[in-house]
Amino acid sequence: MLVDSHCHLDYPDFEEEGVAEIVTRAQSAGVGHFLTICTEISKFPQVLKIAESSPLIHCTVGTHPHHAADAGEVNVTKEELIAFTQHPKVVGIGETGLDYYYDHSPREEQQRIFSTHIEAACETALPLVIHTRDADDDTLRLMRDAGQGKAAGVMHCFSGGPRLAEESLALGFYISFSGILTFKKAEELREVAKMVPMDKVLVETDSPYLAPVPNRGKRNEPSYVVHTARVLAELKGVSPEALAEQTTENFFRLFNKAKE
Repeated sequence: MLVDSHCHLDYPDFEEEGVAEIVTRAQSAGVGHFLTICTEISKFPQVLKIAESSPLIHCTVGTHPHHAADAGEVNVTKEELIAFTQHPKVVGIGETGLDYYYDHSPREEQQRIFSTHIEAACETALPLVIHTRDADDDTLRLMRDAGQGKAAGVMHCFSGGPRLAEESLALGFYISFSGILTFKKAEELREVAKMVPMDKVLVETDSPYLAPVPNRGKRNEPSYVVHTARVLAELKGVSPEALAEQTTENFFRLFNKAKE
């Protein structure tokens, strides 16, 4: 069994078919659990509703850096985040982090709300789901400073270089690979994947985005995580079955509340 450790089942892309159909198709492909990710706390009720619809789905709560300055997000407090995590379906905090590539929100606001999420994760002992793009230094600094060595979590949809991977691993974080790993020009990323220890890797779709080869260009969905897992297994020199077993074990070790 595989776990899609990062998908967005509340997005409009899945409305027509419905989540039940998406989950059924993924199960037929060998995907048995799903973590649907919150990107706007103002939309958390919709995310939670989807998680409550199936015992196979859990969720997170958090604000994506793109929305850090939005009216419904900018004033979110650590206490509010902690309150949301009391629900049994909420197993992590995020996605949160820094995105200096698009800069949809001012960088100071991104950093402030990222720090708030890190503090909430430390107090709840729940893992962070971190999005970082073109912001390695500030991301690592805040993980160290605000996290005080206690924060844990996953660097989702990893697309960085070996330094970011090594320093994230040193802080106790897991590394999650998406369909990008299958892209023709992602040779450097595949080299990074080879160096990440087997007990620290996860796989994800980030669906509806970033469909892997051979479905690149289509709407992504959780069933497609098998293609990313197959490439990762080849890079690691293990069977797809062994890779599935290891990444699933890793997921439930990190998101241990999902086992309760």
